Amino acid sequence: MTALYLAFAITSEVIATVALKHTEGFSSPLPIALVVVGYGVSFWLLALVLKHLSVGTTYAIWSAVGTAAIALVGIAAYGEGASPLKLASLGLIIVGVIGLNAAGAH
Repeated sequence: MTALYLAFAITSEVIATVALKHTEGFSSPLPIALVVVGYGVSFWLLALVLKHLSVGTTYAIWSAVGTAAIALVGIAAYGEGASPLKLASLGLIIVGVIGLNAAGAH
């Protein structure tokens, strides 16, 4: 369940971040609601995950996977650039998360 909670926390954070782009300077009610609820759910789920995983590992995975996902959403949905350096950097984030998992929480 811990991995599932973490996956949902990341998904919720990504949805909230995408909604943030659509708040029109925090003047559009529906995206604002998605931001508040999305980040709230994400932090609640992170608190549940922290009962079972170390804070360093949890935050590193949450922030790294969220960052990579948002960068990919930017490329796919918003036409942001996908230079070789950007793609290689995203690859390094993924390798870093794999390394953290391989190292364990000790």
